Amino acid sequence: QVQLVESGGGLVQAGGSLRLSCAASGTIFRLNAMGWYRQAPGKQRELVAVITSGGSTNYADSVKGRSTISRDNAKNTVYLQMNSLKSEDTAVYYCNCNAKGAILAPWRDYWGQGTQVTVSS
Repeated sequence: QVQLVESGGGLVQAGGSLRLSCAASGTIFRLNAMGWYRQAPGKQRELVAVITSGGSTNYADSVKGRSTISRDNAKNTVYLQMNSLKSEDTAVYYCNCNAKGAILAPWRDYWGQGTQVTVSS
C-alpha cells in the first residue's frame, strides 16, 4: 500500500506563489508517473501537471508557463511550484501517483487527501 501526503497549500494573494509537496511512502517497489490534480467547488477534478519517472512533463493549458512540476526520485516526492496565481487557481489540489508495491503486483493509482489552495483577489 502506498500513502501520499501533501503539504504546502494555503491562502495567497493573486500574483503570489506557492510550492506544493507530496511524499509517497509505504510499500513501494516502483513509482511511475506522479502528478497533481485539482478540483474547484462545483467542478470536476482536472489534471494540473504530471511528470514521468524519466522526467517528462505535461501541463494543463491553464497553468502552462506559470507552474513547474518536478520530482526527487530518491525521496519519492513530487513538487508543484505555482507562480502568478489567479483566483481561478483556487481549488483542492490532489497528489496522484501510479505505483506497484512488489515486482509481481499490478500497477495502481493512489491519491493523497488533498490540500486547499485559496487565491484571494
